[in-house]
Amino acid sequence: MTEQTGQAWPSVMALVRRYGLVPKQSLGQNFLVDAAHLERIVAAAELTAADTVLEIGPGLGTLTARLAAQAGRVVAVELDNRLIDLLRADFADRPHVQFVHGDILTLDLGALVAPAMQYKVVANLPYYITSAALRHILEAAPRPTLAVVMVQWEVAQRICAAPGDLSLLAVSVQYYATPRLVQRVPAGAFYPAPKVDSAVLQLEVRPQPAVPDVPAARFFAVARAGFGQKRKQLANSLSAGLGLAKTVAQAALIAAGIDPTRRAETLTLAEWGALCRTLPG
Repeated sequence: MTEQTGQAWPSVMALVRRYGLVPKQSLGQNFLVDAAHLERIVAAAELTAADTVLEIGPGLGTLTARLAAQAGRVVAVELDNRLIDLLRADFADRPHVQFVHGDILTLDLGALVAPAMQYKVVANLPYYITSAALRHILEAAPRPTLAVVMVQWEVAQRICAAPGDLSLLAVSVQYYATPRLVQRVPAGAFYPAPKVDSAVLQLEVRPQPAVPDVPAARFFAVARAGFGQKRKQLANSLSAGLGLAKTVAQAALIAAGIDPTRRAETLTLAEWGALCRTLPG
């Protein structure tokens, strides 16, 4: 990749050798070393010079350099305190790139990118924070317009599932965004190689949630109850999860046009919304 300065950015392995770094397993550090996959991540972000990008987990800056070459501004959040000073020194000639030391789960995304009111997220998420990070991103105020995230292959498949094979994770993401699987990334494309393949996922964030007339807290309370006992019929799961008499849950399902014997994984987002409107409370 040729940067705006005309210089090629060093590879991950060159940077690892230069700084004598050992990836921290406790932070879930697996650095993407395959340049072709880095380029596809940037392409999926659909960047212009007018864009502000929030990068989560810049690592050694190989993806950051590519984002900086196309975006007007990059704010990168890194948890590893060993990397912050190195990154700031390496990007000292790029004033439109800012590095923040911190845990993304505890930071206000809107404050990070202010004064920009619109922004995009690009993230190579440690596997152990995937669900929490996605929730934090999609519930931010303001929410990003687009997010491109690296997650486990199996997690990406779950997020992109259709009714009949939905999970609470899929419903939670699809409530806020339309997911698209960009590509599978083999474990060998990382250093050190994880035990499973990954995937690049593009999330086109909806201007408003899929069920805009139902408060998010109410929607997810009902959905969590429905998925609480996944192998059971919805009438039983809702009754147990919401503390309702089974007859009340059955009546609400029938009023919403949903067969009480169905299971949570079969419901569409619209059906979850209808159920929220008919259930008491």
